[in-house]
Amino acid sequence: MAKKKKKRVIFRVFAPEAQKVMLSGTFNQWSQDLDPMKKDETGTWEKIKILPKGTYEYKFIVDGEWTCDPNCPDVVCDDQGAENNQIVV
Repeated sequence: MAKKKKKRVIFRVFAPEAQKVMLSGTFNQWSQDLDPMKKDETGTWEKIKILPKGTYEYKFIVDGEWTCDPNCPDVVCDDQGAENNQIVV
């Protein structure tokens, strides 16, 4: 049986005023504290994940506020009617 291929995925969001940004999604069971993002000198926050092939929903948590990725055009509604971004790895 072949090993599942994993791919490096870079999540980025521009939020120069933010104090803390977290990455949350189906890949981490929507954890609010598992994937902190790092801010660079331009105010862009980044997190690299190594993910197996699949379809994932995610959002950023910017200073406690759940936020869709403005750079991701693929948006889906969850079962509560909220919008999440979706990526296919």
